[in-house]
Amino acid sequence: MKRIGVLALQGAVREHVQMLESLGCEAVLVKQSADLEKLDGLVLPGGESTTMRKLLNRYELLEPIRTLAKQGLPMFGTCAGLILLAKELVDYESHLAVMDVVVARNSYGRQVDSFEVKLDIPEIGEAIPAVFIRAPHIVSVGEGVEVLAEHDGKIVLAKDDHLLGCSFHPELTSDARILEYFVSSMV
Repeated sequence: MKRIGVLALQGAVREHVQMLESLGCEAVLVKQSADLEKLDGLVLPGGESTTMRKLLNRYELLEPIRTLAKQGLPMFGTCAGLILLAKELVDYESHLAVMDVVVARNSYGRQVDSFEVKLDIPEIGEAIPAVFIRAPHIVSVGEGVEVLAEHDGKIVLAKDDHLLGCSFHPELTSDARILEYFVSSMV
């Protein structure tokens, strides 16, 4: 059984936990550095990235998570989680700076501009529901980063070795295929 942490400071924590458990994983709530021990992977959920950064600093989790990412722990960032992972942010200071992508925050507009679409993702499946809420997008990727999905000409899902990041919220749907892809990609 895979033991996967979910950063539980703010955001769509419960939804990720439920989806991971439906896939037969043990979901571990990560609220302090001791919770990071003996994990097979870590999910950084959607939420509000600025608030999450403040809480990462307050609970002294930023450096331990960055270290684990550099050591190869698989991580999956959704929406704000993608922002946390990105090596660079447009017009903002980066956070963990471990995934070789440049990300623009809130590039799909405000809360009222939220929408859902179906994406065909060759690596994962067809008609995958994707919920975009104040979503970022990936402006560019580094060498070796695999673009897995685009929407309206914008990169919305990419994989950088053991790091997976998406602009949208797969956990807010009943379709577990993206999270299942993440779990199955763990060595």
